[in-house]
Order: sequence, then structure tokens, then C-alpha cells
Amino acid sequence: MAALLEVKDLCKTYVVNKRQNNVLKNVNFSVEEGEMVAIMGPSGSGKSTLLYTVSGMDAATGGEVYFDGKDVTKLKSSELAALRLDEMGFIFQQMYMMKNLTILDNIVLPAMESKKTSGSKKEKMKRGEELMRKLSIIEVADNDINEVSGGQLQRACICRSMINKPKVLFADEPTGALNRSASGEVMEELVKLNKEGTTIMMVTHDAKVAAKCSQVLYIVDGNIKGEYTGPTGVDVREKDRERMLNSWLMELGW
Repeated sequence: MAALLEVKDLCKTYVVNKRQNNVLKNVNFSVEEGEMVAIMGPSGSGKSTLLYTVSGMDAATGGEVYFDGKDVTKLKSSELAALRLDEMGFIFQQMYMMKNLTILDNIVLPAMESKKTSGSKKEKMKRGEELMRKLSIIEVADNDINEVSGGQLQRACICRSMINKPKVLFADEPTGALNRSASGEVMEELVKLNKEGTTIMMVTHDAKVAAKCSQVLYIVDGNIKGEYTGPTGVDVREKDRERMLNSWLMELGW
């Protein structure tokens, strides 16, 4: 597998009241195609900043971020916007959707905006419906966003993130606002997408969620303190992997 994401000496500095806050300090890692990677660490360690900077949502102060061979840090704002729309999908803890649109209309909106995604409006709506069936929420296609549960809304956000067939999904605490049952359902869907070939990079506080990932990056004070892969495969029970991951996290001061 080739590296889809390659991060070299990534730095991010904010200046607040004339004081420098070095949130990311020479971060290095790579993500191969088809991997599912979790970013973990204490609050304020730079997890979300790392996700946003790698995806081009936030500008890097220094370093390089290669996505599919292109250095994201060198792209113009218009090129970045097109890259995020066409090649990347985003899922957030807060489920942002347009209040004046139905669930299905929200899902297909990025496809309507994309110049890469071909097809008529009817064909794009059909793809949106197919995604909703796949994630078992087709029955709420015509509902407003305030007429569905949190779990249904987050699965709709996953559908929206997949509408343009992105090469990678970036997820920031995708289960953080959900109860345990809905959280499990959403993670099941993300694991399915990953098994089908979608690369996923997510921020999470939940070791149970991270245990489903092929790689875990542990970040402290803007530096990656450790990388965990551990045993994977059908012969490794989920509870055993979760237990081993928890032991590793405790060694790092989790």
C-alpha cells in the first residue's frame, strides 16, 4: 500500500495577545491507503488542530503535508477548497446541516457543488438514496434535521461525507455527542466503510473506538509521543485488542 498522507515536520503556532502558542511541534507520520487511524491524547494536546491542519482546513505554520502526492501546504485557497470538496470527507462531533433542507438534500449538496462528481441531479439524488439505504436511514430521507435522532443524523453526516467518493474521511470525535448505543452503530458503519477501502483518520477520546483502528497516534503537547499498531486480524478478539491498547495508553500516562 502507498502512503496517501505523509506529514513532515508539521508545525502550527497561534499568536494570542502577542504570545506564541506552539500547538504542533515538528509532527511526523504517514497514513497508508485503506488504513483507519485514531488520534488520541489529553485535552488540549493538539488532536483537533492536527486533524484540521493535515486536511487543509487550517493553515500550517511550517512543514509539509502530502496528500496523494500533493503538498497541501503549498496550495492556493481555491485549490484547497476543491480538494476538500472532491477528495476528502468530513464528520464532526457537532452535526452541522442546513436547517432549510431535508436530510437527503443535505447529503447530496456537496455533489451538487462538485465539478468532479459527474451525473445529473437525478443521478446524484439516487446515489444519496443508495448511501442512506446502506446506512439504514432511507426512511428519514424527506425529514427535516430536527425530526431524526442523533444517531440517524450522524449516519446522515457519514452519507454526506461519502457522496463525492472521497479518498479519505477526516472525523473529529464522530461519536462524542452520541449515547453508547448510537455510538456503536456509527462506529460499525465507519468500520464497514474502512473495510471497503476508505481511508479514515479520526480524533477520539474513546479507547473502545480507537481499538477498532489499525493505528493509534498518541499526541501530548503537540508532539506524537507514541504510535500503536498492535495485533490485528480475525484471530484477535476485539476485547483483547481494547485491553492491550488500554495498557499501552496507561504506560503513556493516559
